[in-house]
Amino acid sequence: MAAAPLVLIGALAVDRAIGDPPSPFHPVALLGRFISWWGRPSLWPVPLQRLAGLACALGTASLFALPFLLVDRVGPWWLMLLAGPFLLKITCAWRSLEEHTLAVVEAAGRSTEEGQRQAQRMVSRDTGSLTREQTLSAAYESLAENLVDSITAPLFWFALGSLAGCGLAAAAFYRAVNTMDAMLGYRDDRKRLGWAPARMDDLATFLPARITGLVLLGWFALRGRFRGAWNSLRADARKRPGWNGGIPMALIAGGTGTRFEKPGVYTMGPGDRTLGEAGPEILCTVRCAALAFTVLLIAALVLLGSPA
Repeated sequence: MAAAPLVLIGALAVDRAIGDPPSPFHPVALLGRFISWWGRPSLWPVPLQRLAGLACALGTASLFALPFLLVDRVGPWWLMLLAGPFLLKITCAWRSLEEHTLAVVEAAGRSTEEGQRQAQRMVSRDTGSLTREQTLSAAYESLAENLVDSITAPLFWFALGSLAGCGLAAAAFYRAVNTMDAMLGYRDDRKRLGWAPARMDDLATFLPARITGLVLLGWFALRGRFRGAWNSLRADARKRPGWNGGIPMALIAGGTGTRFEKPGVYTMGPGDRTLGEAGPEILCTVRCAALAFTVLLIAALVLLGSPA
């Protein structure tokens, strides 16, 4: 897709301009309700839950991606230029991610209890017993992890898919997989039903997480923080369950000299600075990494010359 670089730039511009206004009719909100419908373990006999999870995950992601594919393959070039940025933006959530993080920071500044309540909207852990620093950690951990899940990974799959003329569909398929993992990928009664979405998400996020990690290492090297980021990557990236989420979290914690902590589960980073001190730098890091990653994708698309 010759328009792919312009669509990438346009999608980020749309995201920064309008974010994600709350709406029950947002495509991802509709996707979530559909997942909630079939994602109840009580609907399926236990021996069939893994198979049901695989079938429903593939069906859901394909169904969600289908309208995007129609624009990719059937729509004229001008429709891609006009609608492409808005459709790609559906798969990304940069501005809203920052807004949710800053809402936790502002609430925690008023009281720990307000911060806990606001953080509960971002994370699945029980925030009721967290300290103020742990509450801030929950928000900044989500921001760091979602640098990949909600920004660089969908952009990566858009760029890669564009080389085959299905960039929007590839980004939409990834968004559906990642949403299913976020809703079902837990070690509770959803474990069997969520097994397939979780493995699909691990595979789909594998390359974007590592490329984003290289971008973060480059960023911290420019700021004279390479060693701190590298040491934390080696020591802490595997502490978080899963293949991918620990990479941006460990790098950002180490590179900014702060500590991320999920009580009783893991700590990442040296803890030389509080999150109150390091928070603005974490936000800056996420912004610069997202932009640098996008520039790399645009350069790759121009050099490789997408075919349609």
